[in-house]
Amino acid sequence: MTSEPVTPAEPGGAPDLVELAKIVARQRAELDRLRDQAATSAVVERAKGAVMALTGCSADAADERLLQRAKAARHTLLEECWITLGSLAPTAPGPGAATRRGDGIPGSGTPGSDFDALVETSAPDDVSAALARLGQALVRVVTPHDLARCLLEHLAPDMAADAVMLYARRPDGGLELIGHAGIDDQLAAQWIQVPPLSGIPALDALRTGEPCWLEDIACHERRDLLIGDPPERWRSRAWLPVLTAGSAQVCIGVLRTRAGAFTPRDRAHLRGVTGLCAGRLRAFDAPPERADDAATDAVQALFDALPIAAMLLSPLRAASGETEDFRIEAATARAGDLLGRPGEELAGRRLLEFRPALAEEPLWQGCLHTLATGEPYESEPFAHEEVVADIAALSTYSARVARLEDALVVSWIRHGSSDRQEQRLADLQRLGNLGWANWNLATQEASWSSQVFAIFGRDPAHGPVRLTGMPELALPEDAPALTRAVRELVRQGRAFDLPFRVRTSGGIRHLRLVAEAVADMHGTPVEVHGVVQDMTARRRAELALVESEQAILTQHDVLQAERTLASRLQHALLPLANRPVHLAGLRVEVAYLPAQSGVHVGGDWFSAVELPDGDALLVVGDVAGHGVDAVATMAQLRFTAKGMVITGSSLTGALARLNTLLLHSRDSHATATMVLARYAPRERRLVWAQAGHPPPLLVRDGQARYLSRPRGMLLGATTTPVFEEAECRLEPGDRLILFTDGLVEHPPESIDRGLERLAEAVAAPHADGFGALGPLLARLLPDERRDDVCVVDVRVPRVRET
Repeated sequence: MTSEPVTPAEPGGAPDLVELAKIVARQRAELDRLRDQAATSAVVERAKGAVMALTGCSADAADERLLQRAKAARHTLLEECWITLGSLAPTAPGPGAATRRGDGIPGSGTPGSDFDALVETSAPDDVSAALARLGQALVRVVTPHDLARCLLEHLAPDMAADAVMLYARRPDGGLELIGHAGIDDQLAAQWIQVPPLSGIPALDALRTGEPCWLEDIACHERRDLLIGDPPERWRSRAWLPVLTAGSAQVCIGVLRTRAGAFTPRDRAHLRGVTGLCAGRLRAFDAPPERADDAATDAVQALFDALPIAAMLLSPLRAASGETEDFRIEAATARAGDLLGRPGEELAGRRLLEFRPALAEEPLWQGCLHTLATGEPYESEPFAHEEVVADIAALSTYSARVARLEDALVVSWIRHGSSDRQEQRLADLQRLGNLGWANWNLATQEASWSSQVFAIFGRDPAHGPVRLTGMPELALPEDAPALTRAVRELVRQGRAFDLPFRVRTSGGIRHLRLVAEAVADMHGTPVEVHGVVQDMTARRRAELALVESEQAILTQHDVLQAERTLASRLQHALLPLANRPVHLAGLRVEVAYLPAQSGVHVGGDWFSAVELPDGDALLVVGDVAGHGVDAVATMAQLRFTAKGMVITGSSLTGALARLNTLLLHSRDSHATATMVLARYAPRERRLVWAQAGHPPPLLVRDGQARYLSRPRGMLLGATTTPVFEEAECRLEPGDRLILFTDGLVEHPPESIDRGLERLAEAVAAPHADGFGALGPLLARLLPDERRDDVCVVDVRVPRVRET
């Protein structure tokens, strides 16, 4: 049955741009789908190849083994492929060398001996769907930075993650930041290289191969070096090693601003994440194949004989002519050491693929400048740790770039060694924003580290301040306490830990001075050692936290008031009968259950009235959104729909006019779904129409089926909707259930499964007796409802009631 035609407001106007936009969106979505499908197939084929090499089986048998493992572990096939690839031992065959069966693959001693042992324990049911989505998203990841962004998008809604950091182990035992998301570039640059110090949670996780959970920052701050400015920025953290072939070279950090422990569910989820990331990270390290070229081999042989670190680069240009990367044509072994990737094959690889962080370093800009101008470039000296005769030491290098026709020669010159402990101390002062100071009480000499001058904003040319002059640097209100502490330290040797403020060119700074005395053999203080720390960022964070807590309390009060108002409006506009009602020969029972989570009231509603001509009007609807606005829109639609049908409008005509009403309401973006049904008792004929709503469920002779939906679009979605009517003849004993989506939609379960569960529950024995609506809802609904539920239960009596 065709609906009443709905014409545009201005006939003869321009084509519907909304429809054109939808076509373009569908085409883009299809293109993205095809790209994902191709990338997914590549991952599956790689995993199948690994299984074939491991077991010696055919391609079909490898595919079947992966499917069996995925089913046993309750994974998707793609998840199982990522886990399989991450379980392989790394290999580094020479150019042109064929890979033997089992090389780099666990369990290769006997074909098929260990493969089935790789089956992983499946994730808990409530995170398996999330891990499946992550496995699909990983096919679009091409760099470590992409991986960090992908993980943050995955973990932010699930466990309130605010930042993700990826660290790789360096040859010197330290760490290198290879990917990050959720932190600013300045902080990333500050922590891009982490020396092999004790008290680094990420390093501890790599050493032990076990996750490191930091859930009490106040406790960990006293013994660990924490990332952040201030460290309290992230009040709970997790560092998880990514195990590949039994060892861990990469650590994933998950940082949260909220305090509290990671739940067992969160921990299981994160362990599943590292299992999937192992395969993706291993793909980043796989060197590309090189062409077997005699000239290239000759150049490489020349570089192999060089006693220095050097490499030959050829520019790779984009379509615009700009240099987007360099190809490493030849390189010495020591070049890989200085680039932080010792022992790896360089020749034939892209420079940024080999070391993505290089694009942010001065050497990259130096290469581009030399290529464009021909002028040689020499970098500032930098420290590099190397091992000589089993002893680790810091050496100073400079990088030099020279142009050779259309290529570049990059070399590194070693200047000399520097003290390792001094470098560590400098790193610690910089990372912790603190410095040391010494005062000789006998000679009145003072010495400060460079970081103390930076903290006070004092020119080093003016020299350090004497201990008795320190109170003069403080603000007047803080000077007396600092003066007393210095006096007691000098006279009695009493150590102190005191906060105070100073005024610098950059504004007020909050500092902390910790000082202790060194006494002679008579107990007289002769020297003072002190540490000055800049606490400005921490103090600002504390003040911001107090303001945030006050704002949250205020917002909570506002939301509670809004909920109370919306709830009262809803009860006033949507009264519930405490017993079944009889309309046009039907027995109708209704139920409305509000959401139990959150502080909002939804916009679900129903109507069940007898029309002047003796027919019955049955309506259920759902307004998108929550709160007072949703309740107001619900009331507008409920009473308008009833009024239009009572005054003679057809069902499709009423839906078309309600659509126009929503488009021209105060909130022009409001949308709603609904079902309108009219029952004629003489013919027992039910005519109904819908607007983007689940169809009614008909139960007849113990069999349940959903009525076939006529065409109908969501109200408020377009100016030119099309609505149609459908007809159904009811029989004595029939039962018809109209409902809103809160009854059948319970994420992560799909709505189709929810519809199946409703049909099975209604068709079950003893589920159709009078008063069965309450027990039915109790079986179907979870303990905590996320959405409102509205149900209209209509029964056709077997014997007409008098």
